[in-house]
Amino acid sequence: MKVTVVGAGAVGASCAQYIAVKNFASEVVIIDIKENYAEGKAMDLMQTASLMGFDTKITGSTNDYSKTANSDIAVITSGIPRKPGMTREELIGINAGIVKSVAESLIKHSPNVIIIVVSNPMDTMAYLAHKSLGIPKNRIIGMGGALDSARFKYRLAEALECPASDVNGMVIGGHSDTGMIPLTRFAVRNSLPVSIFLSEERLEQVAADTKVGGATLTKMLGTSAWYAPGAAVSELVKAIALDSKKMFPCSALLEGEYGLNDISIGVPCILGRNGIEKIVELELTDAEKAKLQESAAAVKKTNGLLG
Repeated sequence: MKVTVVGAGAVGASCAQYIAVKNFASEVVIIDIKENYAEGKAMDLMQTASLMGFDTKITGSTNDYSKTANSDIAVITSGIPRKPGMTREELIGINAGIVKSVAESLIKHSPNVIIIVVSNPMDTMAYLAHKSLGIPKNRIIGMGGALDSARFKYRLAEALECPASDVNGMVIGGHSDTGMIPLTRFAVRNSLPVSIFLSEERLEQVAADTKVGGATLTKMLGTSAWYAPGAAVSELVKAIALDSKKMFPCSALLEGEYGLNDISIGVPCILGRNGIEKIVELELTDAEKAKLQESAAAVKKTNGLLG
């Protein structure tokens, strides 16, 4: 199993690290446009192999996509990160050109690759990849929902004062501060609805804190977060590599599901060796449907900026 990570910045390096440490891939290639940067990150990570006990080979390359040939999965993290006060949508002008070029270079050398898009604005960048490449829609996945759901579970565990392993929950909709829809109605603590333990007011606060999870960290760090995004990506890659059929909320191209068309947005997906193997349609309430429609309208407005 060969995995390529495009972009050797904090998010890309974190992706490569978590994938390698989980020891399911034979090779991880990191590629970046900055001279020797990916090579240096790869060397640094490889020097942890004997300490961390993994056998994955990590190599780096400066913009030589021939080194990515025959990749099974590729992760696109390249582009500029958010700064405090910026929305994800404000990144579109620069990142669209980068993502399109990267995606085309990947397909040239790995025609059967499954692509995971991390670059922001993530739903629009995933949509751009769909429109640019023309490959089967199951092979392009936007990462956002997996990350947003991890942040939701963190906030739930915080409110419940319990281990994160005791809770489960899901966020659908657009990967933006206003577009996320934390599904508090479905959230559970060890199979029991969290509404048993938390008031409606507290759950509303959990949802609100989840939606600004990325912006909160950007304000604190001065740039986008990287540990949780890297971990989220590694779980998606692992589910595909091991054909595990795990369910994650991912940005998928919809063709009628949830009453939406011609849009890539976060919905529950079953992931396996073919990428997105099934889109799961939840029975949403009228209020949840309305929120999803509103979120989709915002994503489509951003898509319109692609020109």
